[in-house]
Amino acid sequence: MEPEKIQTSLPENAYRELKPGEEYTPVMPASSNPKEVTPYSVTMGVVMAIVFSAAAAFLGLKVGQVFEAAIPIAIIAVGMGSVLGKKNMLGQNVIIQSIGASSGVIVAGAIFTLPALYILGLDAAFWQVFLSSLFGGLLGIVLLIPFRKYFVKEMHGKYPFPEATATTEVLVSGEKGGSQAKLLAVAGLVGGLYDFVVGTFGLWTESVSTRICEWGTVAADKFKVVFGLNTSAAVLGLGYIIGLKYAMIITAGSCLVWFVIVPVVGSLADAVDPAAMISLLGVTRADILADPQSIFTAENLFAFIGKPIGIGGIAMAGIIGIIRQSKIIRQAVGLAVSEFSGKKGGGLAAVERTQRDLSMKRILTILIATLVSVFVFFHFGLLGANWAQSLTAILIVFVIAFLFTTVAANAIAIVGTNPVSGMTLMTLILASLVLVSVGLSGTTGMTAALVIGGVVCTALSMAGGFITDLKIGYWLGTTPKKQEAWKFLGTFVAAATVAGVMIILNKSYGFVGEGALVAPQANAMAAVIQPLMTGGQTPWMLYFCGAALALVLTSIGIPALAFALGMFIPMELNAPLVVGGLVAWFVSNRSKDEGLNKARFDRGTLIASGFIAGGALMGVVTAVLKFAGAEWEIAGWKGSNAAEWTGLAMYLILIGYFAWHTLRAKKEE
Repeated sequence: MEPEKIQTSLPENAYRELKPGEEYTPVMPASSNPKEVTPYSVTMGVVMAIVFSAAAAFLGLKVGQVFEAAIPIAIIAVGMGSVLGKKNMLGQNVIIQSIGASSGVIVAGAIFTLPALYILGLDAAFWQVFLSSLFGGLLGIVLLIPFRKYFVKEMHGKYPFPEATATTEVLVSGEKGGSQAKLLAVAGLVGGLYDFVVGTFGLWTESVSTRICEWGTVAADKFKVVFGLNTSAAVLGLGYIIGLKYAMIITAGSCLVWFVIVPVVGSLADAVDPAAMISLLGVTRADILADPQSIFTAENLFAFIGKPIGIGGIAMAGIIGIIRQSKIIRQAVGLAVSEFSGKKGGGLAAVERTQRDLSMKRILTILIATLVSVFVFFHFGLLGANWAQSLTAILIVFVIAFLFTTVAANAIAIVGTNPVSGMTLMTLILASLVLVSVGLSGTTGMTAALVIGGVVCTALSMAGGFITDLKIGYWLGTTPKKQEAWKFLGTFVAAATVAGVMIILNKSYGFVGEGALVAPQANAMAAVIQPLMTGGQTPWMLYFCGAALALVLTSIGIPALAFALGMFIPMELNAPLVVGGLVAWFVSNRSKDEGLNKARFDRGTLIASGFIAGGALMGVVTAVLKFAGAEWEIAGWKGSNAAEWTGLAMYLILIGYFAWHTLRAKKEE
């Protein structure tokens, strides 16, 4: 049967709640037979998974923020289809996007946890990173599928799905043609070259701080007040897509730490015994022990006080999320059970194409096979064939991954941001306490807990990201079963890619010492797990303060998870998000014509996506050059005050270009 001609715009009821008795008919209705899985779509999807896994890994380890690859991949898919003169590509483009988008979610799961192995002085082999990412991704897919109908169909119009909405709009507009791919390419070139000259040649600094001025140095030394700002194009674009509101909440957490907690504690330097402070915080760093008074620098106070408070807030925000989503878990499981019993009699033929999932029998088979593989991985690869410890580890993985699946999916559905780092921190704390109780501690315990955390983190990241793919498919009318089946391929490719990239980045930059990759989430994981597994001092009081703060924030309606994340990610990496958010607010509110504002905002989204993709990809190129031994930085210039002033000037020029290029949008676009 020939593919039926599809409409080129979403139905009027795509984004609103349906009236009683009303049905949603997707762009490609169930009666149509669109091309979806083809050699072209699978090959393109695999290529996108490889490229964006490498790019996302570098950006995530450098600044602690993993961009969602769905939008850039969708734009590239549309552009390539147009260049090659292909028609009726909507179904194939969804498959390309779905396979390729495995990159961002697998990367998030791996880089938030596994670099902590290097930070703690433990080695991580390729196969450990690969299998941890692969098994986590597989668990995330099979645990989410039973919840698909609840989130994408039963809750139609009740969740905004911001990222899925943006990606869907890109794919639909691609059927109409246009110059989006060209715009993305230009922005990618600008952002990529901007970040490349910084990372490779050091023509200006990639961050500036108030220490650039004499008064700033005095404020830092005397009052412990420092403000920093990363000047990369990729982080600027990330802030644009996140938006002003969410960026300000994240940065508010940084402001509380850097402008309140750090200065207040720093003011007590003369009244507090440094040795007592070191004992209270469980500090083990050699340079601090050699010079106890150095604990009172702004940067050290942030690391040893601000971050633990943020960790406590993240853990409590995760618990609150589970409690709030308990009803969703019951409803979705009930829906899956009723579907399972219904399929026994009717078979797949009774289910229309656009609602056809992998069978529950197959899902259960894959789930069991994955859990058995994880058990073998833990039992023979990590724990020295200790049955009790291996069974305990697999139980931790399954229970926590299952409980947090809906939290991750719900977070994506509402704000478009996956809070896996916070949920993984709580996983590490629970896993460490349980593993210690069964006799597993020391370096073996730390390795086991971190790999367990990597599996769980990847599972939750996949669950949150995959619900976006499935919502896109629901709006457009693809076959869920095909998306689900080919997602396994994307997971395998992304897991292999991120394992290789992590090994290269560790050898090129490292995760400890001067010039090392920031990897803020992995550093937080390392800080949490080390005292739990080695019997050291654990800052439980600071964790408690963070947890109490999260409860207060939740009670007054402020997203506690975003605020707490801001508390342990450095200020210089959060402040640029507000700059990008301000650009988004500026360009989308300049006109009284809402149609023009929307056109400008959409154009800005494409440019921001180009900045992110171009900057991150060039970051990988820089890493490869360093790995190959190419040292092209201008000696004596990069760390100078003049280079920092140059960086600030170039950043202002980049912002001006961003705003100007975005305001060129016309309403008909």
